[in-house]
Amino acid sequence: MNLVEWLQRIMVGFGAAWVMWLMIGLSVISVAIILERAWFFWSLRDDLAVLARDLRTSLDDSIEAARRRMDASPSAEAAVVSAGLAVAHQGPDAAEEAMAGAAALQRMKLERRLAYLGTLGNNAPFIGLFGTVIGVVGAFDALGQAAKTPAAQAASQAMAPQAVMSSIAEALVATAVGLAVAIPAVAANNFFQRMIKSTLANTEALTRVLLAHLKSDPAFAGAAPVAAEPRGKAARAARQDEGKKSGADREET
Repeated sequence: MNLVEWLQRIMVGFGAAWVMWLMIGLSVISVAIILERAWFFWSLRDDLAVLARDLRTSLDDSIEAARRRMDASPSAEAAVVSAGLAVAHQGPDAAEEAMAGAAALQRMKLERRLAYLGTLGNNAPFIGLFGTVIGVVGAFDALGQAAKTPAAQAASQAMAPQAVMSSIAEALVATAVGLAVAIPAVAANNFFQRMIKSTLANTEALTRVLLAHLKSDPAFAGAAPVAAEPRGKAARAARQDEGKKSGADREET
């Protein structure tokens, strides 16, 4: 028995039913992820126009008032702005870096488990096609077995077309199951990706509001960086110069 015949017997023996069961299992996981992500995004909903307005108003009052307003919002945008408000006393640069890090963390939370939906949507049709190939192999195997049947066994030959049609029907069902699993996964993944882009755009808008306030505040805009103390050779040279100046001053005195 060569390799082709061995693989053919395995395909015909197992059939395409196991492929469809696999697709059903993957679809159950896909539906669970879609429901979980839908609930997650629903829990983050907030009126962004009102939130931006309240942020501007509270910033005119105080940083602490803005922080309380952001903490009261369940949105991811507010969580990013809260990270900047926490270090706002250190200046605009520190707030910008803190918000950049918080935005990266929020993006990871928003994109969680979406890779599964994208992978399933891209590969489910191919898995269904694999089941279709198995069904077609079974159909041709039935035709081959009918051709080997002696002419005296007319009843067996009459059963051959029925086996062929059954195998072809099984192949078409596998294709349909693959498409039925892929289409919702692709649609849900595209929808969630669009929501992520919208959330990140709103986050960028709110962070700009905070940075504009910090840079316009004289307490932060006029702050100059503190010069670092000299170390190593530069420090020793500076001390020697100071000593020489002190000695010269004493001699003049």
